[in-house]
Amino acid sequence: MAFYDEMAVMALEMITEFGQPVTISKMVPGEYDPDIGGESPGATFEQAAQGILLDFTGQEFQNNSLIRQGDKKLKIAAQGLAWAPDLLNSVIVQGRTWSIVPPLKEINPAGTAILYELQVRS
Repeated sequence: MAFYDEMAVMALEMITEFGQPVTISKMVPGEYDPDIGGESPGATFEQAAQGILLDFTGQEFQNNSLIRQGDKKLKIAAQGLAWAPDLLNSVIVQGRTWSIVPPLKEINPAGTAILYELQVRS
């Protein structure tokens, strides 16, 4: 196992131990269906993940004007995910649905995703 693969496994173990379950939800729109003369229903896909929900620090508020009051930082372990989270997904943490807002950071040394750092807004 390569070094960064081991780091990805370690990140998942640590976040599982000290974090909480997270559900990442992705909506895939339907395609045009000529039989009904419109768009067919889309589908929603969900995947389970492990994450840590944190508050932003005062320093981060000073340095980034895109952070709003109530926004949170969510760190998700990349190991075992079927797809990477993107800005069109939503996440469910502690029974609350959050949308993902820019920036979305991927910690990815040498091509191995280890961690995703998201800014989320309820």
